[in-house]
Formats: sequence, structure tokens, C-alpha cells
Amino acid sequence: MKFMLFVCVDKAVYDREPLEPVEPDEPMPWADELDAAGIRLHGDELRPYRDATTVRVRGGEVLLADGPFAETKEVIAGYDIIDCADEKEAIEIASRHPVALTGRIEIRPFRG
Repeated sequence: MKFMLFVCVDKAVYDREPLEPVEPDEPMPWADELDAAGIRLHGDELRPYRDATTVRVRGGEVLLADGPFAETKEVIAGYDIIDCADEKEAIEIASRHPVALTGRIEIRPFRG
């Protein structure tokens, strides 16, 4: 089963201490281990939420808004796509994500 892990951090902390871009050769033990096992299919950090654009279509008109759609206390800072046997394995993997110690990891299965 494939799952999307949304890496969520507190907006106030993110605004105070934006995530530094990870250099391609910088070790990331959690990701490196899952990559080597073929479990992590893809993952990346996202640009700051302030760079987001929200798109809606109403009455045939395309409406754009700067920033994320929802005003929340948390922002999505990155994502990972993993391929696991089941949700139990996905939970175990998400519980080892480094951000799970200070933020949260939302697990969502793909349809089909």
C-alpha cells in the first residue's frame, strides 16, 4: 500500500526558525534507511507556505490567492511517499520520522 506522509510543523516555530534547505549529500538517517530498503519512493521539503498559491474556479472564473488555503497553526513543510505492507507499518515508519518529535506526521493512504 502506498501512503503520503505530510510533514507538519507549528507555524510559529516555522516562522521563527525556517527549515534550512538540505544539501543533496547531507546524511538523513531516517530517509536514507527507507530509501535503501525501497520503502520511501519519494520525498522532499516544500518551499515556505508563503510561496503557495491557492487556485479555485467559481462560475467559470479562475480565482487565485496568495498563500495556503487554510489559516492554521500548522504548515506542511514537506512530504514523503512510502510503500508499506499496511497501515501498521506506515505508522511505525512515521513514528520514527525526526519531525514527529516536535511536529506531526499525517498519514494518508492513496486511493486504489
